[in-house]
Amino acid sequence: MLVTIENASVLLGEHLEYIERGYIEIDYDNGIIRDAGAGKSSASPGKKLDAGGFLVMPGFINAHTHIADSIGKDIAAGRRLDARVHPVFGAKKKILEKSPPAHLAAMIKSSAVSMLQKGITTFADFREGGPEGVRLLKGAIAGLPIKCVALGRVDHYSSDPAEAEGLPTNAIAIAKQVLEVADGLGISGANENTDASLEQYGEMAAAKLVAIHAAESAETVQFSKDHTGRSEVERIMQHLKPDILVHMTHATCDEISLAAGKAGIVVCPRANGVLGAGLPRVAEMLKRGCLVAIGTDNVMLNSPDIFREMDYLWKASHAQGDFIEPRELVKMATANAAKMLGLNSGWIAPGRAADLVFLDKRHADLYPVHDPYTAIVHRASRDAVRAVMAAGRFVTAGGEGLLP
Repeated sequence: MLVTIENASVLLGEHLEYIERGYIEIDYDNGIIRDAGAGKSSASPGKKLDAGGFLVMPGFINAHTHIADSIGKDIAAGRRLDARVHPVFGAKKKILEKSPPAHLAAMIKSSAVSMLQKGITTFADFREGGPEGVRLLKGAIAGLPIKCVALGRVDHYSSDPAEAEGLPTNAIAIAKQVLEVADGLGISGANENTDASLEQYGEMAAAKLVAIHAAESAETVQFSKDHTGRSEVERIMQHLKPDILVHMTHATCDEISLAAGKAGIVVCPRANGVLGAGLPRVAEMLKRGCLVAIGTDNVMLNSPDIFREMDYLWKASHAQGDFIEPRELVKMATANAAKMLGLNSGWIAPGRAADLVFLDKRHADLYPVHDPYTAIVHRASRDAVRAVMAAGRFVTAGGEGLLP
């Protein structure tokens, strides 16, 4: 069956071109966009949805989360990075160890529902706990229409990154088990790994995604230099060769250039802010040709809300003298993340998944919409989301109101 969305304002294509009045044709059977463009559809009659008064955009992709940590919302608030989330001695580790799997699963599901309500149709999650942790994540969201890129982890951490030893035999075995059930690896950081172990992870996961935290705080940067004589980013790019670097808050210009064209960067501005870690230099990253996406990071620290993430980053960067075009921020939350994660979504075009968000242009916070990108970045919120569609089907309340 063909479903045609008509009379909508649309952010069209990979570059999110704003179309004042356009259409989207969806093959309802497989949830794929058949056609989209300006004006009216010329397709044969099917189900018609009049979306006049709505701005239809791609569903948000939250490119970095730790969703299970939502069980520890705001614990140790006010403390810095290591005290809250260090994988060996942080408050997060203690919380996860003491929480029954059923409780973690309930919180994962709750946060996934929250993301859908805010227009997030896909998220990429760093999941501790080996293969069991990945299975817990997948089981918790089974039956929900949200998509997940699960990046598993081996809970093995080196006390001294300067050592020559690689991964022990049991850690290698667990890594292979993780890769059987996950979409790739989500590694804690270079400071918890030797050069040899980074190389081993990269080799084992060569056919899948490899992501790692990097240069998140001044403390982690200094730790690497003190213990290895090199920066985290240098070690990571030489030995791990990842697909994705997460944070890069304290990356130098040379390190940003080192990543450009080789690894995507996911920034998490609000998490950096709440931990006192600083603000990522996104304008510099874009200037140097980096592919940049955006994530909300640990739900222990932040609500998983891309609207708030874009708003915070736009205004905080501008306050420091770095202006980022609002359209670039929306691309970071959609098309850029899709490219980085290898997803068939992220923009509205033939052959892409029909993961869509319907914003009410007449909402009091938005009307009148003079600049759609700026409106999305710093005026829109969950309240302006009238409906969310995943794979061509409405998944939140409100979509039925679009039917004739």
